[in-house]
Amino acid sequence: MKIIRIHPSDNVAVALEEIRAGEALTVDGIHVTAAEDVQRGHKIALEKIAEGDAVMKYGNPIAVATREIAAGEWVHTHNVRTGLSEDAAYVYDHRVYDLPQVQPRTFRGYRRKDGRAAIRNELWIIPVVGCVNGVAKQLVEENQELVASHETVDGLYYFPHPFGCSQLGEDLAQTKKLLAALVNHPNAGGVLCLGLGCENLTPDMFREALGDFDPKRVKILIAQETEDELEAGAGLLKELADYAGQFHREEIPASELVVGMKCGGSDGLSGITANPAVGRFSDRLIALGGSTVLTEVPEMFGAENILFSRCADEAVFSKAVDMVNDFKKYFVDHGQVVYENPSPGNKAGGITTLEDKSCGCVQKGGSAQIVDVLKYAEAVTKKGLNLLSGPGNDLVSATVLTAAGAHMILFTTGRGTPFGAPAPTVKISTNTALYEKKRGWIDFNAGTVAEGKETLDEAGDRLLDYALRVAGGEETLAEKHGCREISIFKDGVVL
Repeated sequence: MKIIRIHPSDNVAVALEEIRAGEALTVDGIHVTAAEDVQRGHKIALEKIAEGDAVMKYGNPIAVATREIAAGEWVHTHNVRTGLSEDAAYVYDHRVYDLPQVQPRTFRGYRRKDGRAAIRNELWIIPVVGCVNGVAKQLVEENQELVASHETVDGLYYFPHPFGCSQLGEDLAQTKKLLAALVNHPNAGGVLCLGLGCENLTPDMFREALGDFDPKRVKILIAQETEDELEAGAGLLKELADYAGQFHREEIPASELVVGMKCGGSDGLSGITANPAVGRFSDRLIALGGSTVLTEVPEMFGAENILFSRCADEAVFSKAVDMVNDFKKYFVDHGQVVYENPSPGNKAGGITTLEDKSCGCVQKGGSAQIVDVLKYAEAVTKKGLNLLSGPGNDLVSATVLTAAGAHMILFTTGRGTPFGAPAPTVKISTNTALYEKKRGWIDFNAGTVAEGKETLDEAGDRLLDYALRVAGGEETLAEKHGCREISIFKDGVVL
């Protein structure tokens, strides 16, 4: 099968492999002849589409034709435009879908003192201000023996960033909230918070943000207050390693897992293979009693109603509408149109408009009810599918997924990327060519779905098995290569 029609109401199909001009194609009983070459992931018209008519994909309008498009023509940015605008009205139309039946599953994780589950037992250094990034780096480099001397400590890492000072108002509040959330992440068995001493984010402010923390698990070092910060830091890391070393892996129900879901470098197959495979995974984990988190709000524009209809009640629906409208206002306030997306790489891969990208993006949310909507750096508290406020940027959104408490992140991609979040980051390819080309980046291949080698349900089952192995300690490629980064969302003035 060379093309696929995703929904019965679609007037375009997607090329599963490269198509040559003059090729005869058939899908769902519809016969067309390719009028020109069409690359994998790109769209081809199944019928004549008049100028001004909607281009339908995923059963949703994803563009408007800017001229008449003949059956068999390539459909892309040269002959369609977005249909999005800044204004949209939303009505709560509640829909419920059945979840799959899944036998109880477990993983070998760590049980924290406060009862939370973890999938890693690491030591983290969190710089409270960017000025001490270099000190944090030295401490990591000079204290690796702590990992070797403690059998159950999985690693020592630091997460540099440029903020924590010269920020005002909401920006400073977001930095404080995000860094505190990372400190409280269960995958960190011990955390050293490293400050300078004169920053806007003062030690007292940060202690308040941390709340009632365990002083055996969290240590705070202010570099200006000690004669030798490297010696003092090494001593504190030794105490943290001794504390974290008390934890050992044990069987934990899969219901305690929290998994973030993200896409980047998407292509025309993202919404057909990898994203819906993650959606099948999400439904299975939720059926087991677990939790998943979906972010990238600007990449929900044009597909909001697919999600809004699954909000568990009107209160959740209202929070979801506010989240989307707040992000639209963010665009407008900065003089940007809401449809300033997709990226050049997305377009090269076959994604034409933001609606096209969004309808593929939200496939990661599966069919479960949305139980909560979280603000930036808020933690998951409800079992099930959660929406989280965050931008589409890969590093920023992966960071905020970690801050929300995601034990790991499933990251789908059609073009590939090496980055990793503080939480183990699983790279899932939309196509087999990428998987075979980037064996140092890609952990899981969903391109098998496009090749007809497995169904989406089978891919979802396979992904659940793999995720539970990662939860039990199997390293992702990003972990093996030391790819661990954070990026903090900012909007205001830097002093």
